[in-house]
Amino acid sequence: MANSAKRDPNGTWHIQYRYTDWTGKKRKSSRKGFRTKKEAEEWLAHFLLQQASDPSMTLKDFWQIYMEDMSKRLKETTLENKEHIFRCKILPYFGDMPINEITAAKIRKWQCEMIGLGYKPTYLKSIHSQL
Repeated sequence: MANSAKRDPNGTWHIQYRYTDWTGKKRKSSRKGFRTKKEAEEWLAHFLLQQASDPSMTLKDFWQIYMEDMSKRLKETTLENKEHIFRCKILPYFGDMPINEITAAKIRKWQCEMIGLGYKPTYLKSIHSQL
């Protein structure tokens, strides 16, 4: 796969890349406006990891894919509620953790921390169901 970052005349960088989409079709695309070559290459690595749906992607990356999908299916207030719970309750604990490293023991420990914060049982159920 030949991916190339090149400098534009205005001083920014763009990157051209090929990837396989969710239907199995090979696609060619590009993205412009990066300040540095390193920034362009990091963005590409992140993008390709998301496209591969690899279980080693972080929960934060998976959440972005999930929210893009759900934004077309749910009402705005439901999306806002999901985003708030995730951003404030789940992301601080599991955000940078790869999905395949989230175990039942880690979830139980997180649930015990949430219970210790004194939330009502119905709110705890909402938080736990979002994870």
